[in-house]
Amino acid sequence: MPAGLPDFRLGSVLATSFTGTLSERHGNPVERIPTPQRLLDWLAAYDLTVDSCTLAQLDLAIELRESIHAAATAAAALEALPAPAVDVINDHTSRGRATAILTPDGERRWHLSPTSGLHDALGVIAADAIAIISGERDGKLALCASPTCQAAFFDTSRSRTRRWCDMNTCGNREKKARFNAAHPKPGARG
Repeated sequence: MPAGLPDFRLGSVLATSFTGTLSERHGNPVERIPTPQRLLDWLAAYDLTVDSCTLAQLDLAIELRESIHAAATAAAALEALPAPAVDVINDHTSRGRATAILTPDGERRWHLSPTSGLHDALGVIAADAIAIISGERDGKLALCASPTCQAAFFDTSRSRTRRWCDMNTCGNREKKARFNAAHPKPGARG
C-alpha cells in the first residue's frame, strides 16, 4: 500500500464496506478512495477487478457510495428512503453487466468478464445495497454507536445487537475511552 494512504476497512458486506471508504463522517472524515487508482485497488480487494477509472468515474462511484450511505442510514433508522439516493442506486444496477455465479460451496459470487468496466463493478455494489436495504439478505442494518462515525453497517450476528461498524476501530476506541475515564493516569487533572 502506498505510504501516507489509510488502510482499507474490508468487511464481509460489500455495500457497507464501500460506504466505509469514507469513515469518521461526523468527526475528522477519512477518505480511503481519493484517487481513481485507490478505487481500483479497493475493487480488486473484492475481486471486482477492472482495468481503468477516470476522475469522472470516481465521481460517479462516490455519488453511488453516498447514495448507499443515505439509503442505508435511513433504513437503519426506519425512515423513508431518500428518493434521489434510490434513483442513483437503481441507475447503477441497470447499467451493470456482471453475472451472478454459483460457487461449488453453494455461495453466490459476482463474475466480471475481461471486458468489464467500472460500471459493471459499481452495478455489483448497487445490487448488494439493494439486497441489504430491501431485507433480502439475512441480517439487520444498524448505525455505529460511535458519535464520530455513525456509519450504517449490516449486522449478521446471531443476536443482531452489534453496536459498532468495526470492533477493531470504533469499538476499541470506545472501550479505551471508557477505560481511561474509569482509570485516570496519576497526575492527570480531571
